[in-house]
Amino acid sequence: MKDKVLILNQDFSAIAVCSVHKAFLLVYLDKAEMVTKPEEQLRTITKVYPVPSVIRLQRYVHVPYYGIALSRHNIMRRDNYTCQYCGTVKNLTLDHLLPRSRGGGSNWLNLVTACSRCNTRKGDRTPEEAGLKLLRKPVKPSLQFFLKMHLNTSNQDWGVYLGMEK
Repeated sequence: MKDKVLILNQDFSAIAVCSVHKAFLLVYLDKAEMVTKPEEQLRTITKVYPVPSVIRLQRYVHVPYYGIALSRHNIMRRDNYTCQYCGTVKNLTLDHLLPRSRGGGSNWLNLVTACSRCNTRKGDRTPEEAGLKLLRKPVKPSLQFFLKMHLNTSNQDWGVYLGMEK
């Protein structure tokens, strides 16, 4: 059974991901409607209910968007919990591309996930000075970026609403 459900605002814009339990309650209480025709079912002794995959809220909800919070967890999520220099997934830390001692700030474009070995090797230098090459250039992620991370084989029907092809 799918464990996540995509929530769309009334205008079909993706706003969040929730559990199947919460999505079922929203549909059952007529606060949302199912958008996709699900194949799975929830069964009780006397009734059968479809399991939602994508739901749309009945009323438009104004969701103020402040951007994705800059945090250690979100930096590592963006970088797929992988060292951006060597590709390892062990002993991960955060690294400033332009070191703080040289005026580098803590922002989305200056922070990357690095293993402790690569971070120590880089030291107080830029990656170029240390002879390291980034596997992927850091970007400031959007809400769509993090929602797409939930997209897997069990919820391919989300792609249409996240700006991806089926």
